[in-house]
Amino acid sequence: MPPKRLGGRVGRGARLARTGARSAAGFAAAMTKQLAGQSGSMEAFHLQTASYLADVLGEMKGAAMKLGQLLSFVDVDLPPEVRTIYHDALAKLRDAAPPFDLDAILDVIHEEYSHPAEAVFAAFDPEPLAAASIGQVHGARLDDGREVVVKVQYPGVADAVRADLANVEAFRPLARIISPHLEIDPLIEELRERVGDELDYRREAQYQQAFGARYREHPFIHVPALVPELCRPRVLVSERIKGRTFDELVAKGTDDEKQRLGEIIFRYAFGSLRRFRLFNGDPHPGNYLIEDDGRVAFIDYGSVKMFHRGYFRYMIATHEAVLAGDGEALEATMREARFLRPGVEIDREQLVEWWQLYYRPMVADQPFTFTPDFAAELVGSMTNPSSPFLSMLRRFNLPADYLLLNRIQWGVNSVLGRLRATNEWRNILDEFSKNGPPATPLGELDRAWWDEQEQPPAF
Repeated sequence: MPPKRLGGRVGRGARLARTGARSAAGFAAAMTKQLAGQSGSMEAFHLQTASYLADVLGEMKGAAMKLGQLLSFVDVDLPPEVRTIYHDALAKLRDAAPPFDLDAILDVIHEEYSHPAEAVFAAFDPEPLAAASIGQVHGARLDDGREVVVKVQYPGVADAVRADLANVEAFRPLARIISPHLEIDPLIEELRERVGDELDYRREAQYQQAFGARYREHPFIHVPALVPELCRPRVLVSERIKGRTFDELVAKGTDDEKQRLGEIIFRYAFGSLRRFRLFNGDPHPGNYLIEDDGRVAFIDYGSVKMFHRGYFRYMIATHEAVLAGDGEALEATMREARFLRPGVEIDREQLVEWWQLYYRPMVADQPFTFTPDFAAELVGSMTNPSSPFLSMLRRFNLPADYLLLNRIQWGVNSVLGRLRATNEWRNILDEFSKNGPPATPLGELDRAWWDEQEQPPAF
């Protein structure tokens, strides 16, 4: 039965606590059986727990479901076979979660337009195309014949998100089952900023239009066009894109197709950052559609960051210092950016070592292959209590802008790791940062397009 309402803090916290307690009890029982010689007990526990978590978090929506989405593709510190169990079970939270009650969705549409859905759209499909953490998407047709998607925010989801983010303690048992060494607080901070952004559909529309203006007529990056006259605070309407999902391509695509997709995702993420000072901070696999004409559509703009010029200058200086292995310059840049507080001492050699771990795709011998283990190592360097870098990282002052680092580590690297993406990443990045020559055939297409562009519009 689709949910008709989202509970308050007490009820949602109690449900998370019950889920954590059930999982902890199951883990203890499975461990006892394993020690008694019953092989397969732990695998059976993880299979059952992953399925149960997907059901519970999917029904709850809000930040609880967003946690499940993150864990569905981030490479945490579990053995690869166990990690795969959770990835597979939680993957449905990205685009096949339990739908919300249709009447409640139609009520939101009526409230936003002062008219029922049948008066706003020539046709409206009652079956959702996707159900996500904040809202769900329905197909529709406009009076002029255009096919569109209608993203509708769940009623009461803002209160549910605030309730979830206030229930931090209830998340801890769940996180520890899936990743025993994960520190939950950085993840909650990431959720707090990301989900808060996604609640503002007007902001999302503004950023989608900004990306669309910058990538107009791009040869392989497609930003869906909005229908601005129909966008409302809790409803977004944009052109409908049809294509293969990321998971379909990973399961059935050729290696050439996977490599092409990996390069396009990399170029979109880092090209947007270097050329436009924009970064789309929600790089989970449900946000990519591979079209028949070879373009990749990037379909969600709920969590975008635009960096001011001062911060961008620090970013470039950090990049150059890390590539050069210059600890003195790196420390100076981080202090100027207030990443390090005055008077806090730091081991420059360790500082360079940690940054070069993060920059390994660029500083390692080229070509470099992204892997799930590399992505997990990055996350572990910041969250695992046994990490040799943890005591140093705790001395950092983390400005809000630096949450970008978590998004790259927990997002883009994990996505590219699933594709085993291999390329000359340093040379591709040089195309954006140093106007270097095209490093690949896709780079040649991109350069030809870029050379024809006028100055991008102010934002």
